Amino acid sequence: MRLAAIAEALLTPHGIDRYLELVDPMLVRREIRGEVTAVEHQTPGTVTLTLKPSSAWRGFRAGQYVRVSVDIDGVRRTRCYSPAGSQHRDGRLELTIKAQGLVSQHLNRARPGWVLGLSQADGAFTLPEPRPEKLLLISGGSGITPLMSMLRTLADEGHRGEVVFLHYANTPDDVLYAHELARQAPNVRVVLACTHAAGGELSGFFSREHLAEAAPWYAGALTYLCGPAQLMDSVRAGYDSEQLSEQLITEEFASSELVIDESAAEGTVRFAHSGVEFPNSGRPLLEQAEEAGLRPEHGCRMGICFSCTKVKARGRVRNTKSGEVSGEENEEIQLCISVPAGDVEIDA
Repeated sequence: MRLAAIAEALLTPHGIDRYLELVDPMLVRREIRGEVTAVEHQTPGTVTLTLKPSSAWRGFRAGQYVRVSVDIDGVRRTRCYSPAGSQHRDGRLELTIKAQGLVSQHLNRARPGWVLGLSQADGAFTLPEPRPEKLLLISGGSGITPLMSMLRTLADEGHRGEVVFLHYANTPDDVLYAHELARQAPNVRVVLACTHAAGGELSGFFSREHLAEAAPWYAGALTYLCGPAQLMDSVRAGYDSEQLSEQLITEEFASSELVIDESAAEGTVRFAHSGVEFPNSGRPLLEQAEEAGLRPEHGCRMGICFSCTKVKARGRVRNTKSGEVSGEENEEIQLCISVPAGDVEIDA
């Protein structure tokens, strides 16, 4: 360890990782990398990647997410994905990805041997301790992954409580992990709802009748929810109407539409490191930077993955998600959801 510390000091400012990755990207000591060891296409338009994380990986809790980074056309891009495996088998990381969006489409072409950038796991969408006696899991489409992780984790723990897994898919052929879901323990009931075809126990979109059919005891149990916006909105509305919102725990990687008013734009935007300066158009800073020819790192463009976070040296910005205006100097902001309110200087 002492030799490593000495080497690190001698190699400053680049650090030893910059040299180790030239030999083998998986040798890095501080950054986290994941090598793709297996690729499976469960359904058309999805891919399941098995990754071997590098030594800095600390594992995850079922339901959390990781940020995955890839370089596409010279730009580092980042998206969030939830591991689908059990938290008790953290020697490998399993990600199932729908080919939707630039990064996900890129990853759907992944091959064994690819090396991806990873973050440590994050997020509060996790099961409580001790585990509840009754659990309702509701998912739709690729939103199945964090709940699949919970299901597998509970199985590894020998959980004997009652679990209902209500999953929505267009057709039976679109169900991810279909074979595994059909082989659950007696205490787990999997209920498939098909929205566009016959073949499930339920049909159509989410309704209170579905809840009553799948888990009549839902009002007295925790419910975990992840899926498309339409499903999320419907379930939230149903729980709100019955004053059960505190029992509903949600995870989503989509955001509501940003509120932007370009008519009041004024001032100048300056990116200090590049020296690029341009009139404020009223659009989010990420868009304005790209229009000016800059290529800042970014990911989701919705304020979720934080990969476009930069330091605002001075000026005021409005957060388009919360509507809050902040003017603190040297504060971290997300370029994709921050709109200048007058002159702004970004330390990038």
